[in-house]
Amino acid sequence: MLRSLARAPRLARPRGPLPARRCASAAAARDPEIQVRALEGPDTGITEILMNRPQARNALGYVFVSELLEALARLREDRQVRVLLFRSAVKGVFCAGADLKEREQMSEAEVGVFVQRLRGLMNEIASSAVMGLIETTRGLLPGAGGTQRLPRCLGVALAKELIFTGRRLSGTQAQALGLVNHAVAQNEEGSAAYLRARELAQEILPQVDIASGMAIEGMCYAQNIPTRDRREGMAAFREKRPPRFVGE
Repeated sequence: MLRSLARAPRLARPRGPLPARRCASAAAARDPEIQVRALEGPDTGITEILMNRPQARNALGYVFVSELLEALARLREDRQVRVLLFRSAVKGVFCAGADLKEREQMSEAEVGVFVQRLRGLMNEIASSAVMGLIETTRGLLPGAGGTQRLPRCLGVALAKELIFTGRRLSGTQAQALGLVNHAVAQNEEGSAAYLRARELAQEILPQVDIASGMAIEGMCYAQNIPTRDRREGMAAFREKRPPRFVGE
């Protein structure tokens, strides 16, 4: 851990700017709000998504969400990617949540479409150093990603309390409640969470050898193919009835 913390984070080549649709207010040229970087050397297989919207504290606006969805779609097809890290390029903030200033300019129909896209995005990724369903303090309905996960993590009573109060949680509080796995003290560079994430990614990296995983899966399935229970399960599915397994 000490060796990892002392080492300066090394970023490799960018994979190039991601194409994104631009709305009229974003006509002026600017850096992509979402950038993808593949690490090299011993970190090969780890890819970073860098969130870079400093003027809005990485708030979830139209361009931001569009570029992020495009990045995820591309990475999903990239077999070189084994561990994915989300990192903020904006010091002191990870993601400020919904871009309410932009949302206010949308028509009701546009809001519906955008929220649906955002819901799909949140089903894939959801984390923050300061957490809370603060939409309720703005007269808004909390997003589906948060409202679906909270009861499973906390129980219905505490989930309702967080929803109704709009209370914000520090990283330590979120960890104590089981909403996040790790909480670390910030360092002078503001990169403590990133360094911890890199450590975890380095631990995960050797455990996700896709070729070995596929080979193991093949061996296990080969043992399953001749079993009586497998044939019974398929027959039950075809006949739309509960299976009657016998352990053979």
